[in-house]
Amino acid sequence: MKASPIVDVHAHVTPRRFREAVQSGRDWHGMTAEDGELDNPKNLWDPERRIEEMDGLGVDVQLVSPTDCFYQYDKDPGVTTSIAAECNDEVAEMAKSYPTRFMGLGTLPLQDAELTLSEMERGMRLGLRGFMIDDHVNGRTYDDPFFEPFWAAAERHRAFLLVHQGGPTTVTMRTKNYFLPNTVGNLVDRTLTFGCLVFGGVMDRHPGLVVCLGHAGGYVPYAVDRMDRGWDAFPKYRGRARDRPSTYLGRFLYDAATFTDRNLRFLIDAVGIENVVLGTDWPAPMAVEDPVRRIRESAVLTDVEREAILRGNIARVLKSGRSA
Repeated sequence: MKASPIVDVHAHVTPRRFREAVQSGRDWHGMTAEDGELDNPKNLWDPERRIEEMDGLGVDVQLVSPTDCFYQYDKDPGVTTSIAAECNDEVAEMAKSYPTRFMGLGTLPLQDAELTLSEMERGMRLGLRGFMIDDHVNGRTYDDPFFEPFWAAAERHRAFLLVHQGGPTTVTMRTKNYFLPNTVGNLVDRTLTFGCLVFGGVMDRHPGLVVCLGHAGGYVPYAVDRMDRGWDAFPKYRGRARDRPSTYLGRFLYDAATFTDRNLRFLIDAVGIENVVLGTDWPAPMAVEDPVRRIRESAVLTDVEREAILRGNIARVLKSGRSA
């Protein structure tokens, strides 16, 4: 039997349409050359050069998503929809042109409920596997009833949702120094997203949701014990969750974008090996280096765990459209 492919669920692309526009001196739906991380030469690569890199890393397939700067939730919804449509078209075209090497995640105008549902329907018809979303939409967290139609549609489509911060994080309100809004803020924001989805009852109302918390779930594996203690000590703050927060750990997926064996082992022990998938954050400077070899040679993993992270878990999820 042929082995399932090794899939990187956390890999980004800067759309060619954007690059061509801004490199010729034009803006692109209000975005300029200051956006899109064009200082990173890998964001200028064509698919063939990208595949060469994947081959060198041992990655068979990338689940490609537009770079987070293309969320543009703060723009007029019509403009954001145009940005999302062009991004989604290009990602879908990549997947169609190289079906054995790329699968696609799109982006959505999440500040507008009706436009979001329309673009989600269109994107899924194009063949996208799902969408990448920020941890919040202009400060509005996902327990807000505003997003209920989105969650219902995502569950109905069995869409793979990768949660990935974009723009200023919560830490930015305290400090913009030392790259802490990224190195700490990304992980804080992911933890807040977990908490809002759980305490807001979203995961209970939509048991078929497939939500992958990028960057190894942020601080979720570490913070959940204190969330449980809060649940026990202060019942009035339980929100709409039906059970203790730790019981929801298995309702999410977590990419293995950690940088030490110590944290990878902790992640697995906290959330369960069946919920961990390969994710690298390619081609960002913060990407995990040599990710496949790292998993294969890790001294803290068993052979069964290596196979689960590299192949088995994502194959099950993509086949069923569900994480459990």
